[in-house]
Amino acid sequence: MGIIHYSLKSYNLQQENNYIGKLLHLADPMLPIGGFSHSNGLETYVQRGIVKDATSAEQFVNDYICWNLLYNDAAFVYLSYQAAKAKDESLLLLLDEECEALKAPKEIRLASNKLAARLIKIFKPLYQFPLIDAYEFAIKEKWATGHYPITYGALAACLDIPVAAALHAFYYNVTVTTITNCVKLVPLGQQDGQEILHKMLPVIGEKVQETMLLDRAMVGLCNVSFDVRCMQHERLYSRLYMS
Repeated sequence: MGIIHYSLKSYNLQQENNYIGKLLHLADPMLPIGGFSHSNGLETYVQRGIVKDATSAEQFVNDYICWNLLYNDAAFVYLSYQAAKAKDESLLLLLDEECEALKAPKEIRLASNKLAARLIKIFKPLYQFPLIDAYEFAIKEKWATGHYPITYGALAACLDIPVAAALHAFYYNVTVTTITNCVKLVPLGQQDGQEILHKMLPVIGEKVQETMLLDRAMVGLCNVSFDVRCMQHERLYSRLYMS
């Protein structure tokens, strides 16, 4: 009786957590979509001596999460998730257009386009989602340009991943990637990187909640410094990253 009861509990737990494997797959920082080749302007900050040690790296990561990601890509993940749940293809395309307009630096805009295309390419053969097919068709027909946060949010919704979990994983993915870039570029020790990540975990949790409650009028809040450094990256004398 005890064994049967345990088996039923295990089965129910497996059913409830069915999305976890899909979420880990979708948000894996090592997913081969090319994310590792983009620093999102960090390389400029390092070359100019603004980010130069563990303290300044921690400040950069915190500011990037709190003042850029929250109002831009994370917000679009949440909005595109809601559009996908409503099966509203027109709204998804409008969000794509808005996201395109807000990415002023050319490198960041192109990076988002490439990451979206590769993410669709990976997941399309694995699942049949009419909304994702329609989005891909719109991109091919140039009705949309395709952006990573839009694609991520739509896929998370189609995969039935809870929105809070999808957002948390998205923030974590970007945070880990940014810290890894700091470790390589500054450079920092691996322990420095892990300590920064540890400090960012509660920040991520706070920003997930803020994203879901964000005033729609605040989406796209301009971060001039980030945009300028990303634009300057295009003309750096030497570059390790594409953006």
